[in-house]
Amino acid sequence: MHASTLFPAPHARLERNDRLLLAPGLTLFSQGGPFHVTEHRHPAFKIVLPFGGQVTVHPSGDRPITAPGVIVPPQYAHACSTDSGFAALFVDPWLLPSALAPTTLDAGTVRRLLDASCMVEVTGLTGQGPELDPRVVRALRACPGESLAAIAAEVDLSASRLRTLVRAAVGIPLVRLRQWARLKTAVFALPHASVAAPAAANGFADQAHLARTSRTMLGRTPASLR
Repeated sequence: MHASTLFPAPHARLERNDRLLLAPGLTLFSQGGPFHVTEHRHPAFKIVLPFGGQVTVHPSGDRPITAPGVIVPPQYAHACSTDSGFAALFVDPWLLPSALAPTTLDAGTVRRLLDASCMVEVTGLTGQGPELDPRVVRALRACPGESLAAIAAEVDLSASRLRTLVRAAVGIPLVRLRQWARLKTAVFALPHASVAAPAAANGFADQAHLARTSRTMLGRTPASLR
């Protein structure tokens, strides 16, 4: 099965080992074979779509969940494994309902998600996220390297007040969301550079800092993501 129609752009094509920015708030990573990731938490929704196999989510201290596909909510401590190649779609947390619990997907739904316009299909399953204050949107859409103080001044708030607004609207600290944005940018650069270069370019203190963040948020090392 080829998942090229997952993307809104008609010319975009999904390779079996690839990473793509689909649209604002949507990031996709795919891998051509089975894989296991250690326990981690990411500040985004993760939708795991195996290419015909099964995914098993191992929640911290709870029973495993096995299904043809699964939606994992933000900040949910879990390990994860698949018995086939897969696509993992990361959706920014404010785009879907914050109360969404781990959700299993049947094989037909997984096929539709792989073959359809992605956010239309996802929000048809889950509903849409809340309407956000424009000041919160500005903070969430900021480039990873932008100064929080400058963003806060632009929207006439103190940095602490802006952090409070984001936490109230999204349920996740802004500092963690900004760290997630830096990590995504670094991961996209990994196939094209040494680990040190993306670490330095995206505000990580060193390679070890990038590695710790990657293990914490993705359950994988930068080397495995290359």
